[in-house]
Amino acid sequence: MTERIRVPAAYRTASAKAPRGVEGGQFTAELSGEESVLFLVGMRINRLRRIRSWWPAFVGMPRMLKELESHPEAGLLGHRNFVSGRVLMSVQHWRSAEDLGRYARNPELAHHPAWGAFNKAVAGSGDVGVFHETYQVGTDSFETLYGNMPLFGLAAAHQLSARGSRRSRTRTRDRLGQQDPEYVEAS
Repeated sequence: MTERIRVPAAYRTASAKAPRGVEGGQFTAELSGEESVLFLVGMRINRLRRIRSWWPAFVGMPRMLKELESHPEAGLLGHRNFVSGRVLMSVQHWRSAEDLGRYARNPELAHHPAWGAFNKAVAGSGDVGVFHETYQVGTDSFETLYGNMPLFGLAAAHQLSARGSRRSRTRTRDRLGQQDPEYVEAS
């Protein structure tokens, strides 16, 4: 069902007042294809003093991201890096799970040899923890909302759409029981 979603009054003037680089107002994301892949990958430094253990992984991720940025055909659509205490994480959006797997297992690209070197030299020590989570996101299984944000997340990886324009209600919104306005008036 297609339903026009109202933009809360508080956001209506934001487009004229937002700083450079910020999309003033409320927006949603639209996938440019049938699906997207959200990939969370990172490391935890378990022993700070064991720099030789964690340094290769620490400098490896930026190298891999630079490599991927220079090869857009590999399928990486966008990424952001985050630090929280001893945890470093990259949130990545990929065109498909197949593209992600092809990159990870290609011995001619940076990830495969780094993965092997980590397994050989560091994995058994416990000095560094590594993780990844992979989520396939279909066009009917996500809900997004960005208010006064620069391009971010799914919207940066795919397409930004002004709230209330072309966006139709997704089944996810319906399952979550969200109703307009998704906004609480200031008291």
